[in-house]
Amino acid sequence: MATLIYSECNKKNNDVPQCIEQKIEEIKAQPKANPPIQVNEYEFMGKRTFLFSAPCCDQYNVLYDENCNYICAPSGGFTGKGDEKCPDFSSEARHIKVVWNDER
Repeated sequence: MATLIYSECNKKNNDVPQCIEQKIEEIKAQPKANPPIQVNEYEFMGKRTFLFSAPCCDQYNVLYDENCNYICAPSGGFTGKGDEKCPDFSSEARHIKVVWNDER
């Protein structure tokens, strides 16, 4: 029993899809952005989704599903309204948790 508990505690984000982990690893391989990038998990339109914050000015904050398929950019960009493909994100999405914060 103790071994099971120990191994479960040592798994790295075991509930985060592999493709999302891979995107995070790609970000880590680049210089730290200013402001630092953050990844948040949301439930949106009945789906598990992941929002990646933009590394800087006038760029989209991008939302992916759990298979890393692009859904939309709910915010960011020149207007701050994203790509306007999911205008109801801010009112309909339910924040689940912060998945990763670039604290390098």
